[in-house]
Amino acid sequence: MKSAKEVAEIQQKLQDLGVKYCIGAYVDIHGIPKAKVVPIDHLPQMAAGSERYTGYALDGLGQAPSDDELNSVPDLDHIIQLPWEPKVAWMPADNHFQGKPYPLNTRVALKNVLAQAAEMGFGMNLGIECEIYLLKQNADGSLSIPNPDDKLDKACYDVRGFMDNFAWLDKMASAINSLGWDLYSFDHEDANSQFEFDFNYSDALTTCDRLTFFRYMAKHYAKEDGLVATMMPKPFSDKTGTGAHFNMSLYDLKTGANLFACDPKDDPRGLGLTTLGYQFIAGILKHGPALCAAFAPTVNSYKRLVRRGAMSYFSWAPVFNSYGSNNRTNSVRVPMGGGRCESRNADGAVNPYLAATLALAAGLEG
Repeated sequence: MKSAKEVAEIQQKLQDLGVKYCIGAYVDIHGIPKAKVVPIDHLPQMAAGSERYTGYALDGLGQAPSDDELNSVPDLDHIIQLPWEPKVAWMPADNHFQGKPYPLNTRVALKNVLAQAAEMGFGMNLGIECEIYLLKQNADGSLSIPNPDDKLDKACYDVRGFMDNFAWLDKMASAINSLGWDLYSFDHEDANSQFEFDFNYSDALTTCDRLTFFRYMAKHYAKEDGLVATMMPKPFSDKTGTGAHFNMSLYDLKTGANLFACDPKDDPRGLGLTTLGYQFIAGILKHGPALCAAFAPTVNSYKRLVRRGAMSYFSWAPVFNSYGSNNRTNSVRVPMGGGRCESRNADGAVNPYLAATLALAAGLEG
């Protein structure tokens, strides 16, 4: 935790930026942010865990009605000033219980497994591909494609479909870059009114924080335009589902070197992966069916994990607990050039902290 002096310095800096309120957002088992809003004058108390919560009111935190309250402790190293409302600062938070980090909080769980990896000399790199639909909600509650011109059977990379939604896309891209996430590509994805944002990978905890905020931000900017942004795994039976592919590698904590990377010529399998990388994949595959419950956590998720279904052509969904290179039906793919493995089971409903926790634990076992 920060010292009182450090907290006071952060408080003053935020006040100078015009911040009036702070949100310390932890997540429930579904990855949904939960928080109280605290005036900036009370940031020191908030940083010390002043905000308390009845855990039984939250999904998946393992408390009974008679249990003592949880509290939340914000991570003051990962503050985001809301791009659309600079009076508010967002901070990811951990739950604590009776003065200690609460292990059933999934962000705390990820920190605990990252600490186990650190004892082995490893850190975890994680990049998540953010696929998302931009839709219209009709009077009866159903969802539909808002742009009638976005109707190609194979809409992937469609320039017109992209530019017709430029206002929302520009808001998103500008905000991502203003936050320092380093957006390097975004495009019209495979389905009508589906898009993908790719920003640079980071350490696992930071990337999970970013995905959580990304979903919140995307929904806000869509609402400004009278639309709905959703990462629902399969909103339409006849269109491509929404993935949130996890691109993973381990790095050396001392040097920062990627420990999965090697020249494909030095890899007997030719994929550009070290022995450690294959061992990590072995752990993922060993626990593949169980991991799928975290990577694909809803009933709707399994409407995505089909070979074809109602689509006019084959889906890109991973339907085999296997690994390989460019065969997208593998649950684990080693992209061209190697150096990382991609779990393709992860979808837009994922709680990234929970999935990263379990994937790292399985990989370390391998």
